[in-house]
Amino acid sequence: MKSTHFRFLVAALAVLMGTAIAKSQTPDDAPPPPAMHDHGPEFGMGGHMMHFFADYLNLSDAQQTQMKTILQKERPAMKPLFQQSRQLEQQLHSFVEGTYDDAKVRALATQKAQIEVEITVAQTRIHSELFQVLTADQQTKMKQFEATRQARMQQRMQHAPAPPDEE
Repeated sequence: MKSTHFRFLVAALAVLMGTAIAKSQTPDDAPPPPAMHDHGPEFGMGGHMMHFFADYLNLSDAQQTQMKTILQKERPAMKPLFQQSRQLEQQLHSFVEGTYDDAKVRALATQKAQIEVEITVAQTRIHSELFQVLTADQQTKMKQFEATRQARMQQRMQHAPAPPDEE
């Protein structure tokens, strides 16, 4: 159960991190970019999530600046990993619509798994750094937010329709 809580905390911090990256890439007088739907360096988030967490956790300007600095420092290392992951996805997709080759698919899947390991390690490290920027009260509030979010997700999973039976 602790592991699940940690994963959700990491997910929420990913949201926070992604929005901080997105916000740090936009001049103050420019409108925020549209939300992305892939898992690029911004983790699919626009500036709206950074604002949400900044307000929700009552982040100080100094904390927001620290977080942006962390994200900007890590962005150059993360960007190529996401690009490699996307390229491998595209290559794998070509076997869906083209001629299937088990050996090539396995090789690409192995490469993708290795990249995903690197992404997960880096994200966890970054989320830990971001979490350390929070005060004890903010950390507690973040943990409560994640516990509530997890409870909602569990409830949705329990009420989700069962997959259709295969014949």
